[in-house]
Amino acid sequence: MKIFLTGASGFLGSNLLRVAQEKFNDEIFAAVHSWQPQSSPNFQFAPIELTDRDAVLTTVRAVQPDVIIHSAFMIHLAQMYRERELAWRTNVEATHHLTDAANECGAQIIFISTDWVFDGMQGDATEVTPPNPINYYGVMKVASERIIAERANNWAVARVAGMSGVHWLRPNEELVQNAGFGNFVSAILTSLQRGEPFRVWLGENVNLRATPSLATDSAEMILKIAHLDAQGIFHCTGGESIGRLQFAQRIARTFGYDENQIQPAAPTVDLPRGARIPEDSSLNAQYTARTLNHSLLDVEEILARFNREKETGEI
Repeated sequence: MKIFLTGASGFLGSNLLRVAQEKFNDEIFAAVHSWQPQSSPNFQFAPIELTDRDAVLTTVRAVQPDVIIHSAFMIHLAQMYRERELAWRTNVEATHHLTDAANECGAQIIFISTDWVFDGMQGDATEVTPPNPINYYGVMKVASERIIAERANNWAVARVAGMSGVHWLRPNEELVQNAGFGNFVSAILTSLQRGEPFRVWLGENVNLRATPSLATDSAEMILKIAHLDAQGIFHCTGGESIGRLQFAQRIARTFGYDENQIQPAAPTVDLPRGARIPEDSSLNAQYTARTLNHSLLDVEEILARFNREKETGEI
């Protein structure tokens, strides 16, 4: 299968690249923004400005992919609020261009979305739970989901949540805590490995409960959607939701550290004015698991596989 992948140099993108090549033997064309490889990559890539409709259509026509996986997205909340028009063009209008390109060449398009399309009040949201975003990031994800659903001839939305794992194109990148669950494992281990306590944020406007996921596992679920030509909304996550403090303690214990090194603290994140964070963004992925014939990972399995990937460099 030939895949046109946006956001290939990002965290999830790097995992999609490895899993597609090593587990599915797919051919990848990576659309990147400004990334330059340090060595010769084993996939085709080209810089493409996704807000440029003509550039998108021309490149997709030349590649003629079977599937477009659209994972590129502006993710820095402060920048989104500071440059709203740029964020809308980059995130929403680019999705529109890619959808039209997919229709023109007869490709399926899979849009990567998020648990933050929900308001954090309901918990255990299923694939059919109506979204209700409470920040601009979630609004743009929902807008892009609707473009895909209403405009594409063959489409899927793959929601991901709380991903941790190895960034295969930047494996030594140092990660820090944010208001969500993303890269939480790496942020904690960085502190504990230095002999420093980890101050886990608890309080208002912090994601206090979510469904952790392993990036390679989420990537495998997304690629199963492509290979099964499945359509609709899917939750490509782990199978167990957990509280933020409990997850931090579980991480410390699993990796052999003293749980007393995990200390509750007030959040220090400086949110843009008007931005709110969903408190409980737990997702239910049972329908997705049945449809894709995929076993959902619990927290212990996620941490064990994360450790193995980090130690061996293998997926």
